[in-house]
Amino acid sequence: MKTERIIVPLDVPGVDEAISLIKLLPQVSFWKVGLELFIAAGSYILPYLKEQNKRIFLDLKLHDIPNTMAGACRAVLKYQVDLLTLHAVAGRSALQASLGAMQDRLSRPKLLGVTVLTSLTAQDLAFDLKIPLELSQYVLSLALLSQESGLDGVICSPLEVQKLRNICGSDFLLICPGVRPTWSSQGDQRRTMTPKQAIQAGADYLVIGRPITLAKDPVAAWYLLEEELGENR
Repeated sequence: MKTERIIVPLDVPGVDEAISLIKLLPQVSFWKVGLELFIAAGSYILPYLKEQNKRIFLDLKLHDIPNTMAGACRAVLKYQVDLLTLHAVAGRSALQASLGAMQDRLSRPKLLGVTVLTSLTAQDLAFDLKIPLELSQYVLSLALLSQESGLDGVICSPLEVQKLRNICGSDFLLICPGVRPTWSSQGDQRRTMTPKQAIQAGADYLVIGRPITLAKDPVAAWYLLEEELGENR
């Protein structure tokens, strides 16, 4: 089912709000825990999700020196999450050290390199960050760095998916935030596609949050998403 490829962010400030949302949407099988909730309740919410047989995307975007990133990755192992993010701009040594800290384990999360945040535009890249490459070329270079470093995939906007799929191959995971259903607003996302467009372009998973979690009726919003993806209740 296409809805199994939807990851819903638990972008809430605490445990009570997170549990309420999980209970409200039992159809959701894959949840994302980001910095806000992890700092507030990581030691509780992650075991809770495991108890509910949910898959977990731990989106911490680790970015530090190689030794610190490796230590953080080892510490994450106890949570038994499915996906973990690292900023690709941390560099080859840090990415390889992160993978090396987990390689001797029978089970480890898939490691994903974050390329360019979907809130950033080409203008931001050029004028604020002083990156001389075109945005799409910079995303590709970070994706290739992640792949060469042994990571399992990357986070990218849906606009870059088709190119990355063609170049990086079918086994490289591509997870896309910045996906907006036809009936929702764009918000602060700047490089977006609809769910159908992103899947057709080659995305493995779609991260769709506010159109569902901030809807007046999150359950109705989830059913709308099912209908848009062509799935019946």
